Amino acid sequence: MTRQHAPISPKLPGLMHGADYNPDQWLHDPAVLEEDVRLMKLAGCNVMAVGIFSWASLEPNEGQFTFEWMDQLLDRLHANGIFAWLATPSGARPAWMSQKYPEVLRVESNRVRNLHGMRHNHCYTSPVYREKTSLINRKLAERYGNHPAVVGWHISNEFGGDCHCDYCQVAFRDWLKAKYGSLDALNRAWWTAFWAHTYTSWDQIESPAPHGETMVHGLNLDWRRFVTSQTIDFCRHEIDSVRSVNPSLPATANMHMIEGLDYRKFSEVLDVISWDSYPTWHDYKDDSQLAASVAFYHDLFRSLKQKPFMLMESTPSLTNWQPVSKLKRPGMHQLSSLQAVAHGSDSVQYFQWRKSRGSSEKFHGAVIDHAGHENTRVFQDVAHLGQTLNHISEIVGTATPAETAILFDWDNRWALKDSQGPRNMGIKYEETVYAHHRALWKQGIATDIIGSEDSFDGYRLIVAPMLYLCREETGSKLQQFVEQGGTLVSTYWSGIVNESDLCHLGGFPGPLRKTLGIWAEEIEGLYDDDRNGLKMLNDNVLGLSGTYEAHEICELIHTEGAEVLGVYTDDFYVGRPALTLNRLGHGRAYYIATRLKEDFLSDFYATVTAEAGVNRALQTKLPQGVSATVRTNGTTDYVFLMNFSGEPQQVELDERNYTDMETGDSVSSTIGLPVNGVRLLKRQSTYSES
Repeated sequence: MTRQHAPISPKLPGLMHGADYNPDQWLHDPAVLEEDVRLMKLAGCNVMAVGIFSWASLEPNEGQFTFEWMDQLLDRLHANGIFAWLATPSGARPAWMSQKYPEVLRVESNRVRNLHGMRHNHCYTSPVYREKTSLINRKLAERYGNHPAVVGWHISNEFGGDCHCDYCQVAFRDWLKAKYGSLDALNRAWWTAFWAHTYTSWDQIESPAPHGETMVHGLNLDWRRFVTSQTIDFCRHEIDSVRSVNPSLPATANMHMIEGLDYRKFSEVLDVISWDSYPTWHDYKDDSQLAASVAFYHDLFRSLKQKPFMLMESTPSLTNWQPVSKLKRPGMHQLSSLQAVAHGSDSVQYFQWRKSRGSSEKFHGAVIDHAGHENTRVFQDVAHLGQTLNHISEIVGTATPAETAILFDWDNRWALKDSQGPRNMGIKYEETVYAHHRALWKQGIATDIIGSEDSFDGYRLIVAPMLYLCREETGSKLQQFVEQGGTLVSTYWSGIVNESDLCHLGGFPGPLRKTLGIWAEEIEGLYDDDRNGLKMLNDNVLGLSGTYEAHEICELIHTEGAEVLGVYTDDFYVGRPALTLNRLGHGRAYYIATRLKEDFLSDFYATVTAEAGVNRALQTKLPQGVSATVRTNGTTDYVFLMNFSGEPQQVELDERNYTDMETGDSVSSTIGLPVNGVRLLKRQSTYSES
């Protein structure tokens, strides 16, 4: 893989540091805008995202454009060495548009059109909305596409949601016609003979509705795919409308862990991936479990294009919309920000630069509080991070060398949670994926989060938890991966349905049956207080012993060539296989038939990764709650040691020579990390350029 990528923008070769900036809220007070620039420089900020919700300020009435304030803003930023991501303003439309063209407003699944208000309350299919966004975007591009301050396009803001208007119903039917070709093919794929739901005309098909159809799972799945497709088409429409003036400017669209859109598909139209991270730090004294789940999403967004991403939004202090708005404890701002950099971000940016004086986010964290000056704890935290980012700018463009991957498909996620299967009180798909990722994270093992359509080349280990929706092609790819020497780990509730959400016939896990060497006959959901156990057999190849607690899900399987490593301890299936290994070609495939806890996953992956030859950031055992992550350019490794444990920790380094990334000083073999502490180290690379 490539170990060094070009900077996101050649105008700004260092790490990006900045915030969402809304000067249009302060046009009545020019002194505030002048003070902002002074404070940006003092905080070590070098880039701002501007114009995100500025449509009413740019076009206060239809056809009346007021760009003068934006002219002054961009000129002021440029004169002070500060750059800008210039946003298209489609995230929220002006009131005049909603009043004159009500068709731009969304229709909810109950078929009621929304009133004006909120954000993303618009229809991506509406011809009027597309015309209006294209017009304002073209004018922005013509005026600022070659402005020296502009480093790229920030397309809209946190795409999400769906519309069920007549335009969208027609577009959905057209999408289905292109996919299936005939109603007969659609009816077979959706299994509409069930409950006599067979369609005899395309016009009979409606999107899912609370007062209509929700039980045809193929329909539900295709609607979600269509919403992603239509949203991406609108995103592409926006990019096309700004790109003609200066094709070299990169385009990004900030994402926010929204389940309803398949973000992997966005990588096809975006030049840079960016996302918005808002963890609820300090729910518990030990932040490590939350830190691991945040690391999962950093890994996911990095993996979308297999190159550095951007942390486009985070809070420098607190939010105002979480159940509890807790302040970041001392050190957490530096720690959480550098965690993003460690996992592949080439930026740390915030919502927001200056707190709004009114409306819903007036108490959301910001670099500049209502006090209006730099003499605050939060500002000093931001300025300290700015200094650090400046010192470690050589890390820009470096890669995260992952030899392990977790398979995480959005349509599998959708189908699995719609399946009405063994635990309708909560199948816990995401929690399961996080648990497997966390077991790797605790060992300092870099992990990509990939889709079934991605290449499996270069990985030693692929983990596929709950691969419920498994295409024949995916099964073939995983079989080939194992035969060629890879290690696969799969779990219960895998290989159940195909891409149309139709059950595989002939025995589960369908396309994975040969690879895993098992047949899954039944699956049982357990009540919350039910327990079973996994007893490891004597002399098993993993070298594990004793019993591990099983809970929530137990699958009854038969071996078809696989070796039994552990068995159930209780109930009528006591003694039946619960953990197996199948040797196929040059590789190995493990199957975990029951839901197990952190102790098992830690022990299991410690052995499996060593067996597979997977590299770790450090060749020593990490203390509880400490993570180690590596970025590399193929010559130098950059090692991030981060303490999320809530207690001071001592980290033993391995025998390689390390220096401090910021000072260049040699580092001793033992490093102390305070609470929320982070240490940045360098060493000669253990990864060759390829």
